[in-house]
Amino acid sequence: MKSNKSILAGIGVAIILIALIVVKLVSNKKTVEEKIYIPEVDAPVLVEVVNPSWYTFEDEFSYLGVFDPFRQNIIGSEGSGRVVSININEGDFIGSGSLIASLDDELIKLQIENLEVSIEGQENDDARYSTLANQNAVPAIQAEKTKLAIKAAKIQMKQLQKQLKSSQIRAPFAGTITKKLIDLGSVIGPGSPVAEITDITKLKLTVNIPERDIQKFKLNQSINVTSDNLEETLNGKIINIAVQADKSHNFKVQILINNSKKSLRAGMYGLAVIKSETSITSLSIPRKAIVGSLKNPQVYVVRNGKAMLVSCAIGLTEKDVIEVRSGLQIKDKIVVRGQINLKNNKNVKIAQ
Repeated sequence: MKSNKSILAGIGVAIILIALIVVKLVSNKKTVEEKIYIPEVDAPVLVEVVNPSWYTFEDEFSYLGVFDPFRQNIIGSEGSGRVVSININEGDFIGSGSLIASLDDELIKLQIENLEVSIEGQENDDARYSTLANQNAVPAIQAEKTKLAIKAAKIQMKQLQKQLKSSQIRAPFAGTITKKLIDLGSVIGPGSPVAEITDITKLKLTVNIPERDIQKFKLNQSINVTSDNLEETLNGKIINIAVQADKSHNFKVQILINNSKKSLRAGMYGLAVIKSETSITSLSIPRKAIVGSLKNPQVYVVRNGKAMLVSCAIGLTEKDVIEVRSGLQIKDKIVVRGQINLKNNKNVKIAQ
């Protein structure tokens, strides 16, 4: 009996100890959770804002644009088969006609050898039938069928030789490999993408010109081009002027420049500069307020304590000032610092 009481007492003590441990663990968990910092999702982002202002552009007009590659192409395979060798890596500069990759061509070569034997036999038959036909020993039609069979076999040979050539994938022009889209051992078919090649030895500066200024631009016209990444001014030539304006009444103009030193890269900003005898006063904002691409320029406007992403049409640029042709008003509060932490409809706090 005494023994049973001792056992029960021991069990009771153990239960109490377990309960105390559980309580302590729960308490520790709450303490840790209280110390963990959980950022407030709706906390306002601190931003700096300015109002659009009137600015007079004079002496020379500059139009902001983006440099595009002179040529860029996804190279596709003409043949089909397993990739047995790759001669490129991303970043490599290759010349026109350089070998990019090779496909397994063993079966095609065997077919060509077999056809060569067949043609040789048919030509021998042709020689014999021609002799016999001249002696009226065999019908002339037999000799004619042999000649036609030889022509058909030679056509088939040309097809196989083209397939053999297609197993060697080569660069259509000189450029830099910007994407490698296959691996050793890949099985590909006609049209399968193999690599992307980009030629920046020349660049095309694409600018959007307002309707009021488009008459200043002519095909083959020489025009100065500058960039924040260059200390010198380059001479460009207008190669294309759009015949139709976009919704903002801007016309796309492309200017070709020489970039043989590769001092510029595709995607950089550039300026097309022309002299002017008149001045233009327009609503403007700091250039750093623009977010997104120049093809679809946008700014954050603070309205009712929230950052609203607003599209706008831009035009002239001078130093760090850019013209706004539509989409904004002078009373708008434009975000010029803090955009990296913003998204549309985000709560903001304006720095004083």
